[in-house]
Amino acid sequence: MVTEEKHTILEARNLTVGYSNKKGDSVIGKNINFSISKGELVGLVGANGIGKSTLLRSLTGMQTPLNGEVFLNRKNLVEYSSFQLATHLSVVLTEAPASKNLSVLEMISLGRQPYTNWMGSLSEEDKKAVNTALKATETASLAHRKCFELSDGQMQRVAIARALAQDTPIIILDEPTTHLDIYHRAYVLKLLKKLASESKKTIFFSTHEIDLAIQLTDKMLVMAKDKTYFDEPCKLIEAGRFDTLFPKETIDFDGKTGRFIIKK
Repeated sequence: MVTEEKHTILEARNLTVGYSNKKGDSVIGKNINFSISKGELVGLVGANGIGKSTLLRSLTGMQTPLNGEVFLNRKNLVEYSSFQLATHLSVVLTEAPASKNLSVLEMISLGRQPYTNWMGSLSEEDKKAVNTALKATETASLAHRKCFELSDGQMQRVAIARALAQDTPIIILDEPTTHLDIYHRAYVLKLLKKLASESKKTIFFSTHEIDLAIQLTDKMLVMAKDKTYFDEPCKLIEAGRFDTLFPKETIDFDGKTGRFIIKK
């Protein structure tokens, strides 16, 4: 029986991330290695301040790694121009958009900027991509509302729709469930799962919703103090990788249920 080879979309090799200053390098995470395939949903988890956002910025070209290499579609990230990168990689950050005075349709249409002509006019193909994104994120009913009128949950769906309209093979999101209630946190993560499985987008996101990520993701990257672990959630549980993420006197991980328990 011939096994189909998975196509590697995003890969980190011996990556060290952090900051450089006059006093030297400040290392946030080191010896980071992983390989993500097409259509996989991957969650990045770890305690506050462990370096999740720093890693994501290094993977998207926003920040230069201290050491190691990042490969996008088996090509070194440094070999991409800004324009080329915009057609291969879309990013959803936690920061609010620069102008919430735009309509939802206008905001999502901005995702087509890498493909529009110098006047920014949308072609029929651009409009089709925008409509597909509206439908996939269930934001069509919001199309003519101003972004400042939206709830946090609605705005997050619009941000994801904009990334979808950009139509890149990989989408990277930094804390997509921040400020959302438990229903909308679950909704957004289920939406990401659906997009990965049905649209074959590779989706990599950081999150504090470790319990939900364990249930929904194909792979997880766990950033601990001294090491980073990458594998399927069930294998990470078996290896005890979640057990030491937080102080045991406050919170404990139950490997049987895949949930964190607050100690009384």
